[in-house]
Amino acid sequence: MNKKAIITSALPYANGEIHLGHVASTYLPADVTTRFLKLNGVEAYYVCASDDFGTPILIQSEKEGKTPAEYVAHWNKRDYEDFSAFNIEFDYFYKTSSSENIAFVQDVFKKLNDSGHIYEKEIIQFYCNNDKKFLPDRYVKGICPYCKAEDQYSDLCEICGRVPEEITDPKCSLCGQPPTKEKTTHYFFKLKNFSESLSKWLDENQNLQKDVKKYVQNWIKSGLIDWDITRDIPWGVPVPLDGAEGKVFYGWFDNHLAYISTAIKFLNDKGINGKYFWNSADIYHFIGKDIVYHHYLFLPAMRLGINSEYELPDYIPTRGHLTLQSKKISKSRNWYIGLKQFLEYYPADYLRFYLVSINPYSQDDLNFDWDDFTTRINSELIGNLGNFVNRALGFTKKAFDGKVPEPDSFDDKDLEAEQKIKNLAYDVSSLMEQNHLDRALKKIMEFSSFFNQYFQHKEPWKKGPGTANCVYLSVNAARSIAIALFSFLPESSQKIWNQLGMGGEISNSSWNDISVLGISSNHILGDASPIFTKVEESDIEKHKSQLGPSE
Repeated sequence: MNKKAIITSALPYANGEIHLGHVASTYLPADVTTRFLKLNGVEAYYVCASDDFGTPILIQSEKEGKTPAEYVAHWNKRDYEDFSAFNIEFDYFYKTSSSENIAFVQDVFKKLNDSGHIYEKEIIQFYCNNDKKFLPDRYVKGICPYCKAEDQYSDLCEICGRVPEEITDPKCSLCGQPPTKEKTTHYFFKLKNFSESLSKWLDENQNLQKDVKKYVQNWIKSGLIDWDITRDIPWGVPVPLDGAEGKVFYGWFDNHLAYISTAIKFLNDKGINGKYFWNSADIYHFIGKDIVYHHYLFLPAMRLGINSEYELPDYIPTRGHLTLQSKKISKSRNWYIGLKQFLEYYPADYLRFYLVSINPYSQDDLNFDWDDFTTRINSELIGNLGNFVNRALGFTKKAFDGKVPEPDSFDDKDLEAEQKIKNLAYDVSSLMEQNHLDRALKKIMEFSSFFNQYFQHKEPWKKGPGTANCVYLSVNAARSIAIALFSFLPESSQKIWNQLGMGGEISNSSWNDISVLGISSNHILGDASPIFTKVEESDIEKHKSQLGPSE
């Protein structure tokens, strides 16, 4: 494990509130991983930024009578507040419209241009005679020429993940009228020239998901197309060339460069050489499956084009989309749950537990289901883990006045329990390092289940032989759970830590502490009380009723 790491997530678009679908595949897995790395002594930094440029923001800011800068500033602040409420702990949250990112993007472009990777070309572009403007990207919707999916934007098919050379049956997304075609001049990046080097990078990087690599390789074999990197709109990073007035970079040219510019600004401000740190660290880019094309082709090709001046990603953990009650999330149809809204119903840790539990390390879609959420919280989180911690600590308070007893010689069952504690750090760590976060959480739940059964088997309430051993090992198991759980459920793990009477912040622990019997005899516990509260089915029915078309 590298002792340095930079973790990023796909940048949240500054055009509306964060909902459950956003956090499931990218921000939550990235946060869990960052916390895990830090517990392992890795100098890890989780950086992110709001994605401030692009056509949709320009459209919406015009509708609201705001400047684009005013509009994105509002959503940058709101998104950060919502993430923070969900305990997504960025080390730094910035913006693509920052002066640092604008300068960095222009510098990268100049280097690509000087190296012969950029060319200018007259193209035919959609133009709406009704709205009197060129129609880049999300001003145009139509049918994907590859998978035939309808109602797709011209710059990305959200169904198959490919970038169409030209959308079929185009319509202006503003007025719905078919656009005409007019001449304009754009700048292109020679993506075709990187087919061989991209294939080599994919072959050599053994940390990337095999299934994703396979179909990206197939895209390369079927032929890449050069990439149009400029747009005729007034909101974006200006192209730094004479004769390019009025042209800005396409959002996907500048936004992932903010991974680098944001990290470097943050590190330099801390007195750390940002560029050196980036190039000596493990780089993680957490994404959803809809932007594989950009992160496996565009992003690495641009870095290769400047002679890998900045290290390419070591890991690109890619997960599927979240559906809601088995239906595609749609803000326009009110079929979504805002993150802020959910956190008004339940603690952040309930959602963190559920989303990690149902989210495998794959591109398979996952489904948020209110009934399943209720079952998992009540039977697993509360009935298993919460029940064990409360039994172990509550009984110690009641039977031993909160003082951990001196253990006797261990019997076979005690020795098995002790070994479970000694193995837990490795068992969970091996899964975390492979990004199988759902399996790692399941391993912690299995550990808790074992100790529930152990406690039941030993029957300490009868105060027979072995009672002291049971209490001693159970309290230490609760301590192990608290540390192992911190990456997943930071608030709940701190509550357990406090009830154990450990003092201080659990985040100051180290990962290997999980498998140490760190609570000795005569240790005094804190006050014990239930960690979690039951989810009531009557409340769930109310939440369900709020989904659907607005009146």
